Amino acid sequence: MQLTCGKRILDLSRPQVMGILNTTPDSFSDGGSYYAQGGLDLELALRRAEQICSEGGAIIDIGGESTRPGAATVTEQQELERVVPVVEAIAQRLDVVISVDTSTPAVMRESASAGAGLINDVRALKRDGALETAAETGLPVCVMHMQGEPGSMQSNPEYTDVVAEVRAFLDERLAACIAAGIPRERVIYDPGFGFGKNDEHNLTLLRRQRELAPEDIPLLVGMSRKSMIGRLLDRPVDERLPGSLALAMLSAQRGAGIIRVHDVAETVDVLKLQQMVDCP
Repeated sequence: MQLTCGKRILDLSRPQVMGILNTTPDSFSDGGSYYAQGGLDLELALRRAEQICSEGGAIIDIGGESTRPGAATVTEQQELERVVPVVEAIAQRLDVVISVDTSTPAVMRESASAGAGLINDVRALKRDGALETAAETGLPVCVMHMQGEPGSMQSNPEYTDVVAEVRAFLDERLAACIAAGIPRERVIYDPGFGFGKNDEHNLTLLRRQRELAPEDIPLLVGMSRKSMIGRLLDRPVDERLPGSLALAMLSAQRGAGIIRVHDVAETVDVLKLQQMVDCP
């Protein structure tokens, strides 16, 4: 399976690693990493992008809005200033697929013009104008399931059948994308591990991951360093690498096409070995 991402082709015949580059001051793991003297340092962000590429990352996911529970609200202008210059600089310097982690139509539009190749939306293109804007860019889109909004999503999430409900939501968003002019072959599903789910919901989704998408729809999975690992293994954020790698391999074995992570080199190594065993 191949995905056309702007000027680049993403080969999804094997799992690909998406490296995280959060240009936010408050993301849960790497917030503020690319700030100096109170502002975003473009050179620091570029160094991180170069590191992702050198370690084998096929996609760089740039986000200017933290979606951790209780995160501060970000204005459209703030998000534009955090994301678009980084997209433009990376597009000029590196041969890599650039993803923008955004729900904001203006950020989608400006990022596409600057060289982005993928729109990754935790709100599944439900903000006013997002569907239409995403269709206008001609880029692939990743739609994610989230129960509620980031500020309240972990307040006692409930499901009758978490797998069936997540799948039904994603299928509905696929239909909405197609109706808006986004072809089926440009849509990716993300079940939204940790977004409005408790630990048992997350484990159930992973156990039954193959039920979450049709065979022709790629699945993006992101569990890197998440709080579920901390709770299940009693580990702080900086001790969650082994758990993150285990979940990356389990997701790949269950059909994930894109693994979104903080620790690129380690995940690339794990997936290489997984492929050697499962696809000799």
